[in-house]
This record gives sequence, structure tokens and C-alpha cells, in this order.
Amino acid sequence: MTSNELTTTPEQAETPAVTGERAEWLDALAKHRHFLRFTARDLTDEQAGLRTTASELCIGGLIKHVTEVEKAWVDFILDGPSTMGDFTSMTEEDWADRSDGFRMLPGETLAGVLADYEKVAIRTDQLVSTLPDLDVTWPLPKAPWFEADAQWSARRVLMHIVTETAQHSGHADIIRESLDGAQSMA
Repeated sequence: MTSNELTTTPEQAETPAVTGERAEWLDALAKHRHFLRFTARDLTDEQAGLRTTASELCIGGLIKHVTEVEKAWVDFILDGPSTMGDFTSMTEEDWADRSDGFRMLPGETLAGVLADYEKVAIRTDQLVSTLPDLDVTWPLPKAPWFEADAQWSARRVLMHIVTETAQHSGHADIIRESLDGAQSMA
């Protein structure tokens, strides 16, 4: 299976019924995605792009970032580390481009960011449901934050996606509360 084989639209997506471990992965992903999306409820595009804390983060940017991360890791599961590049050779311009993934840029809308997130979520859910083996393993890309010569299985990557989504959902909740007092779990 390659990354090109997982390109259905939301209208075409039919995730097969799954049980056991795969159902648990899908449940965890759905739960944390819900909390992240919930922080954006009833916001305007302008509000979604506001920084409300000392952090550089905004709700729309966090959703963009989680979308990019989830997509990149699914590509990794399917096609290996070459899909992510070598983080140790990134230039200042590369890092600046990467930081754009954490903010709403001119012309971007919250609806567009959420639609992109939904497409990526559908693709990930299809992978979780259909990947023949969750033990498929690849070496990690070169990056200062990864141990040299480490490898991750598809299962470990899914754990990382869930963790990343949960962590940024919490960040978004704080940003939202700072914006207008709304809370995800109040």
C-alpha cells in the first residue's frame, strides 16, 4: 500500500468495521480530534488566528500543525523516512517555513483548516483499518530530537499521533479560554 492509494474524499470514505486494538486506536484518535476541533467552535477566522497567551500559538495554527503532523506520519508508515526529509540539514528558511504551520496565514480560513484536518483524519482512519500489519517498522528520519538509528513501528507512530493531538488539544483549550473564557471540558 502506498500513500497514493489512500486518497479518497470524505464522500467516498467508508471505513470498514474494526474491533480490538484497531478500534481502540480509532476511538483514541476520534476523542482527541474532537477536543481539538471543539476548541474552534463558533470562532471567526480572525479569532482562530489570534495569539492569546505568551505563546506564538493560535487555535487555527494548532489545527494546521496537527494536520501536517498526522499526514506526515501516515506517509512515513506507508513509505518510510524519505517522506519526512532530513531535519538535521534544514536551513533557517526551512525552519521559518515550518513555523508557518503553526499560524493562520493570510487567505487561510478556519473552515479550510478544519476541512483539511477532516481529509487527513479520514485517510489515517482508513490506514488504521486496513494496514496489513501494525508492526511494520521504519528507521526514523534524521532529526535532533530522535535517537540515532531508532526505528518506529506503525503502532508506535499511531501512539505519537494520538499524543501529539492530545497535547495540542490542551494547548488549544488554554488559548480558547484566554480568548473568551470558553472551555472544552467545563
